[in-house]
Amino acid sequence: MTKTRWYGRSRLVRLAATATAGAALLAACTTTTGGDDNDGGGSGGSGDVTAAGTYPIESLDPHGAQGASTGTQLAGQEIFSRLVKPEPDGTLTGDLATAWKPDKAVTAWTFTLREGVTFSDGSPLDADDVVASFRRMISLDGPNAGNFPGSTMTRTSATEVVLTSPAPDASVPGKLGTFYVIPSDVGEDDTAFFNNPVGSGPFTVDGFTPGESLVLVPNKKYRGDKPAPRRVTVRNIPELSARMTALRTGEVDILWGIPDDQLASLKGEKDLTVRTVPSSAEFTMWFNSSTPALKDAKVRRAIWQAVDFKTIIDKLYPETGKPADAPVTSVVLGHVPQPPVAHDATAARSALTAAGFDFSKKLRLQFANAEFRPFIQAVVSDLREVGVRAEPLEKEQATFTEDLIALKWDINFQQLAIPSYDAASNLGRLYTCEANRNGYCNKRLDGLLAAAGATADKKKRTDLYGQASRIIWQDAVGMYPMSVSIAYAWKSDLMGFTPDASGLPDFATVRTGGS
Repeated sequence: MTKTRWYGRSRLVRLAATATAGAALLAACTTTTGGDDNDGGGSGGSGDVTAAGTYPIESLDPHGAQGASTGTQLAGQEIFSRLVKPEPDGTLTGDLATAWKPDKAVTAWTFTLREGVTFSDGSPLDADDVVASFRRMISLDGPNAGNFPGSTMTRTSATEVVLTSPAPDASVPGKLGTFYVIPSDVGEDDTAFFNNPVGSGPFTVDGFTPGESLVLVPNKKYRGDKPAPRRVTVRNIPELSARMTALRTGEVDILWGIPDDQLASLKGEKDLTVRTVPSSAEFTMWFNSSTPALKDAKVRRAIWQAVDFKTIIDKLYPETGKPADAPVTSVVLGHVPQPPVAHDATAARSALTAAGFDFSKKLRLQFANAEFRPFIQAVVSDLREVGVRAEPLEKEQATFTEDLIALKWDINFQQLAIPSYDAASNLGRLYTCEANRNGYCNKRLDGLLAAAGATADKKKRTDLYGQASRIIWQDAVGMYPMSVSIAYAWKSDLMGFTPDASGLPDFATVRTGGS
């Protein structure tokens, strides 16, 4: 029984206290295989489903260094549970929590937990597991821990926990969408646990090869409706052409993250359903306001005016892009449309000349990932037309991130997504004087962002973020070219599949034809 080392003494006691302890301990001593005894998870099953997303699943540990990666998040939502989770359209709903509310200062959030929840091994899940999971996430100091600086979580009863922040934070529920609960005695360095993890999500792991594939089967102990598929396989197929072929030949049932130049041909396939959905991601091109040439908002605004983003989007992203109308997209809480910045090359050059812009200086335009190269090249070409010399610098991700933080750039391109669907995770975190992420500092903006984070009233928060967006937009802290949609394609005989705005679809409700 080598796998019992995954469980500490306290966990074995908890297992023994449950009516299903014997079966649970037996399961803990057996390596899961084929999954035939899991067919349908008690719901009749509807066959196998194979999916291929855009990024590999390298780790199943939602608290570690890979915790914020798309692959780990995709796996996490199927294997584990969260206090709250976003629906496909971004609205929040309870998962382990049945209710949540802040105190008057919005520095402490109380979460009431669902009763009767068990892990897949039959042991009960309670407040101790929630608190221990939060502490583990903070201790590991992975990317998701960065959402909760200085925050603590305490148990007030078996069915209630309180998350306390050092400053008012109305975005706590949204940020908890990336926080997953695991058994309380899993240590920080317990990598063995994640070879065959125990969770409370709709699926359990039937096989996992990091970077290649994850096989899921229904969790028989799941508290909700049992998953419809008998088995779900999530594959990593790095080459786009191979992914497309796999979809057409039936090796893959669901595909997403499809580039625009492939969508037209897919729409002609009678056996496929193709759909794009708005996401929380936006092309964002910050100006480094600490660069002498870019200190003047009139200069930054003129450079923005010099680029014909609408034409670039129409040519490169006709299906998955549309001109942005705010620093955050329409699915994010806090989105308030701003007036468009019309392209006018003549007016842009005149404004730059009037502002004393030095046309002889090169602006360093940094970006990562080759997929964005055509977009960057188009921007550089438009800037050249008005005499602005921009040097595109494509960097490896690690170097890009290091230089981003050090402000070793003049214009920075990123596709920024907001998994929390809350403007606090973008505007409130990245645009303050203290953050100094783009060399821009505006005390009035700081005040608006602080006020928005200090009230749980969604209407007030949206109004405050709207005022903040107006400052960011008018001062051209950056250029905001495009809101991004995610393209999905799936076999038409699949039912119950819902495209997700974050590129994290749920497979629990997918049914194959004839089931």
